[in-house]
Amino acid sequence: QIEKKLATTKKEIYKNLSAWQRVQLSRHPNRPYTLDYIKALCGDSFLEMHGDRNVKDDKAMIGGLGKIGDQSYMFIGQQKGYNTKTRQYRNFGMANPEGYRKALRLMKSAEKFGIPVVTLIDTPGAYPGLEAEERGQGEAIARNILEMTRLKVPIIAIIIGEGASGGALGIGVGDSVLMLENSWYSVISPENCSSILWRSWEHKEKAADA
Repeated sequence: QIEKKLATTKKEIYKNLSAWQRVQLSRHPNRPYTLDYIKALCGDSFLEMHGDRNVKDDKAMIGGLGKIGDQSYMFIGQQKGYNTKTRQYRNFGMANPEGYRKALRLMKSAEKFGIPVVTLIDTPGAYPGLEAEERGQGEAIARNILEMTRLKVPIIAIIIGEGASGGALGIGVGDSVLMLENSWYSVISPENCSSILWRSWEHKEKAADA
């Protein structure tokens, strides 16, 4: 009886959430991340692949081959950390240009062998640092968008948490684009939108509603 009441109350609360509350839910530390979904789908069959064959391996962008049943898929996605150490290691899910170039390399490999691509999007945005811009962050994202429109294998893009800005678009072009509940997909995060329009983070709730 209590469990039933708890489930009903939970449903009622989650039904009337504001846009900003949904943004906060998408960032909840207990929410599953890309590797959690891949492990749940593929078990031990997932083989991670590393590097863009140019600069280095970006830990914020992960990718590799996995099997669901008898069908192989190329999984690509942003990975956040579970604690302070792993968040720094994963750069808080913000990929550098080499991350997007790694993603493109894996997509091209999948196309070569006729393997469908699944992208899992969860990022506060592409990394905005000086060194990322120097290595061509904008070009890397634009190249991915162009190449994904031309890819000859099916692409399923799934927003599993945050889908912010060009960081999400860099792996977000697909034949089918899906979103999980309490996730969001936008040209800009509410905080950044607020800081541009009102020069302060105070209006982030208003920006989220928009």
